[in-house]
Amino acid sequence: MLAALNIRDIVLIEQAALEFAPGLNVLTGETGAGKSILLDSLGLAVGNRGRASVRAGASQGAATAVFEPQKAHAAWAMLRDQAMEGGEEIVLRRTLAADGKSRAFINDEAVGVGLLKDLGSLLLEV
Repeated sequence: MLAALNIRDIVLIEQAALEFAPGLNVLTGETGAGKSILLDSLGLAVGNRGRASVRAGASQGAATAVFEPQKAHAAWAMLRDQAMEGGEEIVLRRTLAADGKSRAFINDEAVGVGLLKDLGSLLLEV
């Protein structure tokens, strides 16, 4: 389950922190309110090629997604296969520099974007 999404300096968002409750969560708002930016940022955090960019005037942006999957979830097996420790949650983070270069992290360990995307596809479907 997606538990939280934190965004810093992505497109128009300087700082945003969303927490999600179990069950259905709904994001609503008028056209131009930023719903698509939230989804693009979530996609960035899980390794997708996104339309997200660094906010004007910032040198780097970041999107962090926190997941709390059940212990039997396939994501835990993937982490074990990569010899990565796991606690109660899985934290996926991607930073994006103003020049377009990005870095990927799983539980604060630097990883390739491919691994981030593979794990992200197990945890999230949009």
